[in-house]
This record gives sequence, structure tokens and C-alpha cells, in this order.
Amino acid sequence: MILSTLAITEVNCAPFQDQRPGTAGLRKKVSVFRQPHYLECFVQAIFDTLKLPQGARLVIGGDGRYHNTEAIQTIIRIAAANGLREVVVGQHGLLSTPAASLVIRKYGAAAGFILTASHNPGGPDGDFGLKFNSPTGGQATEQVTEAVFRASQQLTGYRIADLPPVDLARTGHTRLGELAIQVIDPAADYTALMQQLFDFDAIRDWLKSGHRVRFDAMHAVTGLYARRILVDLLGCPPDSILHGESLPDFGGLHPDPNPIDAAGLVAESMRADSADLLAASDGDGDRNMILGPEFFLSPGDSVAMMLASLQQIPGYRSGVPGVARSMPTSRALDVVAARLGIPCYETPTGWRFFCNLLEAGLIGLCGEESFGTSSAHVREKDGLWAVLFWINLLAARRCSLKDIASQHWRTYGRHHYQRWDYYTADTARANELVAALRSALPGLRGRQYGDVRIESADDFHYRDPVDGSESAHQGIRLVLGNGSRIVYRLSGTGTTGATLRVYLERHVHDEASINSSGSEILAPLGNLAAELARIHEFIGANAPTGMI
Repeated sequence: MILSTLAITEVNCAPFQDQRPGTAGLRKKVSVFRQPHYLECFVQAIFDTLKLPQGARLVIGGDGRYHNTEAIQTIIRIAAANGLREVVVGQHGLLSTPAASLVIRKYGAAAGFILTASHNPGGPDGDFGLKFNSPTGGQATEQVTEAVFRASQQLTGYRIADLPPVDLARTGHTRLGELAIQVIDPAADYTALMQQLFDFDAIRDWLKSGHRVRFDAMHAVTGLYARRILVDLLGCPPDSILHGESLPDFGGLHPDPNPIDAAGLVAESMRADSADLLAASDGDGDRNMILGPEFFLSPGDSVAMMLASLQQIPGYRSGVPGVARSMPTSRALDVVAARLGIPCYETPTGWRFFCNLLEAGLIGLCGEESFGTSSAHVREKDGLWAVLFWINLLAARRCSLKDIASQHWRTYGRHHYQRWDYYTADTARANELVAALRSALPGLRGRQYGDVRIESADDFHYRDPVDGSESAHQGIRLVLGNGSRIVYRLSGTGTTGATLRVYLERHVHDEASINSSGSEILAPLGNLAAELARIHEFIGANAPTGMI
């Protein structure tokens, strides 16, 4: 169907009061996004804020969760009504978050819309989300997301074009009047980039010699990428991919690659016939979990070991100018960076804080404790990239994942690390807990608890070294004199209630402590953290609701 002109309708409606984006866009229940005018108003607020030039190009794609394709059709119609004239969209409406970042950069798009609630559950009763990325492929800055929220509060309506549904099942070009639409293979550009970064021939040889990989796509978007790369190009058997079919409800799974929600994969790693590397990614493909036979690799250790091993990966043999980690993440990366003589930046939680550093060329590798790792190849965290990095490293080193970790710890010491989560439905009490702890900080400095002294206590304040922007109240840090650290932070990724995340870390060097379990080393620290924050008093919890 060819339209000579676009018919545009002005729809009047009242603004919604709950459209403040969080650390990675706006996340709400599907039922909230399906309210009349809700999605339309939020998208209009984005366009009103970004003020994209007439005729600009837009990239759209998502993780395939429930309401994904319907939302894409709506966004295309609003984009057309707001003067955009080119839309690039993934086939079937699919693009993993890292692939979308790559496509935005490659196609020179003015912006990108990624439809995802990341690792949150899907389905009609699950979560939905929408985030918007800049021309760099990175997440919108905090200043921009706040401006969008302000715009959402001032809306009196939105503009929408009268267009027929776009056929997302077929790749190719379509024109609807003044609007040009290109439906692309969602995995093609990403696959080509991975072939440039990693030694696929060495990986094939490693696999042919009897080594095996097991990847859990969790019925999310990375299934199609894993089939294309692991099976079609590298020669893994098809059954190397677990839960490979992308489903709108993720098959009832919670698509979060961690030892709790991917317990089946953890159980596989404990079997006598375990694969050499087991891995999982999340709903939109930006997180990763790495396992070996009877071994779990923590995200903080993973990025530190990546930095120590860059010379063995073709795309990274020239090294990196610097690295970065989010503040709650283990300081294992700092130790390796110091040995290499490169800077290690400490940022607030949220991938957007890495983007300025990447764009300025200050860093080339970054990671966060919530199973996110990436490099300068895109401006988002990248789950499958991390998996391929570790496969390539195993192929180069010709030893087990556990052996690589053991050798690393003997060189740099080991940062035992855990995250204790305390969920409460009472968000107000959680906020009161943090406020009380914040006010107690001056009195905590220098206090002695048994044989441990609190050396410093602060509320992390970040000043961006690139643009000078400031972000306050990014997490409470307690540094102890025995190489330990406690961090408190309220999570910003859920849609209901609140989760107090308590991060526990202790750096050890002696062999006995290195070989001890994290639970054994960190239990006293966790008890002290609960006591200092008066967790039971504020939210009634006697123990964490989850430990990772």
C-alpha cells in the first residue's frame, strides 16, 4: 500500500503522572502500558524533548516480550506524525539491546527505541518497558530522561499518523507515503562484528577437539543470535542451546541470568558430564552468567579476568585506554588496572554512566555486578559478547575456567563478593531506612566493631569527568580496615515494592582464604551490615530474601 500523504490525527488527553524513567527507561506492568493513550503519551514526550530534525532516521526493536509488536506499530505511527521519515526495525520486531546499539551507530540514526523490561518477567501479567537511546547507541542521559518526565507532565495530547500495520515478518524496504521503512535481519550486523572481534577458527578447533558449550537463552531474544553464531558459524550441536525459542512470556521463566533464576544451568554445571562452559543471557540479551564445571564466575571477577587476558583476544590485543565499573561492583577490576597502569573509573549504577567514558575514548572495557559486561564495540552491556569472549579465552588458554580463575587469584588476590537482597512491599519504610543510614554516616567513621574499624563512610557522589554533570546519593559506602567493604543501594529496576541491595566484599591474599567459600568469609560482614542499617527494625527482615 502506497500513501501519497500522511493523515495525522491530534489526540487530546490528560497527562499521566507516573512516567518518570528509571535507570534504563520506563518500566511498568503490561496492563499499565496498555491503558488508552499511555504509551502514546510517553513516546510523544520523548519526541517533544529530543526535537529530532525533520526526516530523521529511527531504529526500533525489542526483546520480543508480550506487547512488543503492537507497541512497535504504535511508535512507528507516532514517529511518522512527528516528522521522522526513515525507520529501521528488526524482523519480527526483534533486536537485542546490544544489537540495537550497534544498529543505531551503523545506520547513523538520530535515536533508537528499545522495547524491553530487561530481566523482568514477561507475559500479559508481566512487565513491559521502553527506553530510548542516543545517536551514539548509548542510553539517554539522566538530564534527558528528567526532561522527558517534565515534558510528560505538560502534555495535552499526542500526534499519530493513520498508517496500515507494517509487515515485520519480511526483511526489505517499504514506503508508506513519506515514510520509508526498512525491516532488517536482527542478527546480521551483530554477527559480522563478533567475527571481527573473536577468533572463530580457534574456537572451532577447540570445539572439534571435544570441548562443549551450553547456552541458556531463557526463551528470550538471544536464542536467534546464539543459533546464528554458536550453531551455524561455530558448529556447536543444536542442543547446545537451551530454551532457544523466543516466546512472549519467556516460557514462564524469569529471564535473569543469575544462580537463582538459572538454577537449572547451575545444576548442569555440577554434573560429571558438564560442558566446559555454561552461560546464560537475559530477556534483552545484555546480561550474562558464566559457569564452568563445578564453578561459578562472579561478574566482578569476570571483567577483571577479561582485562588481564586482553592480549589473547584478537580484537583487543592493542589493549584499552582505561576501564570502569559501577560503584557497587567488586574492586577486583581496580587491582588489575593498577598493575597495568591504566585508570579505573568508578561510576554510579546504570550503563549510561559508562557511555560518556566510552565516547570520549577514556575506557575500552567496563562491567557491573548485576551480570553486565561490555567493551567499546557498542554502547550497551552485551551478554553474548561476554560469552564469546570466554569461549575464545578457553580456546586460547587450553585450560578450564576454574584453572584460569585460580591462576588469577594467586596473582591478584581474590575479592570474595556477594549481594544480599532484602525485598519489601513497603517502599516508604525502605526509603526511611536509607535516610536514617545516610544521616548516621558521620558517626560511623572511625568506629570499631570487634577487630574491624570503619575507615570511611560516605554517600557516593559522582562527577562525570567528561561533561561535568553530577549525580548525588548513588549508594552508601562503608570501607573497613581489613580489606572489606559494604555498600547499600535501593534497586531501581523493579515495578513494585523496593529492594535494598547490600553488597559485601572482602579482598584476601592467603591461600586458605582464597580457597574458602564466599559465604564463610562474608557471613560476619553481612551480619554487621544488617545491624548497622537496622534492617529488621525498618522492614522486619531477619534474613535476605535473596543472595547472589
